[in-house]
Amino acid sequence: MTTLEPAADDVAERAVSSDTPTRRAWMRLRRRKSAMLGLIVLVLLIAMAVMAPWIASFDPAKQNYIAVRKAPSALYWFGTDESGRDMFSRVVFGARSSLLAGLVSIAIALGLGMPIGLLSAYRGGWVDTVISRFTDAMLAVPFLILAIALAAFLGPSLTNAMIAIGVTAMPIFIRLTRGQVMSVKVEDYVEAARAVGNPAYRIAFRHILPNILPALLVQATLSIAMAIIAEASLSFLGLGQQPPAPSWGSMLNTAQRFLTQAPWMALYPGLAIFLTVLSFNLLGDGLRDALDPKER
Repeated sequence: MTTLEPAADDVAERAVSSDTPTRRAWMRLRRRKSAMLGLIVLVLLIAMAVMAPWIASFDPAKQNYIAVRKAPSALYWFGTDESGRDMFSRVVFGARSSLLAGLVSIAIALGLGMPIGLLSAYRGGWVDTVISRFTDAMLAVPFLILAIALAAFLGPSLTNAMIAIGVTAMPIFIRLTRGQVMSVKVEDYVEAARAVGNPAYRIAFRHILPNILPALLVQATLSIAMAIIAEASLSFLGLGQQPPAPSWGSMLNTAQRFLTQAPWMALYPGLAIFLTVLSFNLLGDGLRDALDPKER
């Protein structure tokens, strides 16, 4: 019996060590069915975008004037558009531009906003005042209006649209980072790190930043949905992805002229935007609950 006790202790020790904060957050997330549904849909959409050349039935830019505005059928699953292009292939390839715009633009916003907000809250004084007033001025302008203005200034293209959306979303992360740092930097463990002589940069990046990342992750997930809508709006206005490259927003722009003759031209791109945005919002809500330190 005595020889089995150390083995049992080792098993218990491994079980405790494997119960990390990440594992606990994942277990809480798995219990939220809506968040898992959103995650599954997003994984399928990303896989569809990556494997678009193998999934699409036709070349999304190839025109076929014999099959103009054909209704959905066994050959053309989602029908065809005004130039005879296969709508299913265009929706599949359009997922690339929409998901890329959402991920890259929010990566730009997070990469710029997080260090600026960290600097503002940690340094304080006139630095905080200048950054806060600049952030307030940008937040005073409606998000989409500012994105349209920046995209029009930079020129119509998907790259410029992503830059415009990223810069426009940056104040959200500046404000969130600043608020989180202001509440964390007065905690006892930060004061203890400062008392033992840690330099300011080490305290900021080693002790403060890891504790505000969950809130930033949740906001980034929710902001990706907002960025996808913004990219679709810019493409709808001709400031995003340029034809003949497929984009859900530009496809809706074309479909508005044929709503009575070919309603499927607007139905499927609209459903794609709706499902993608809904999935990101469901996942973001689930992450907010799963990463809450007070959650049990």
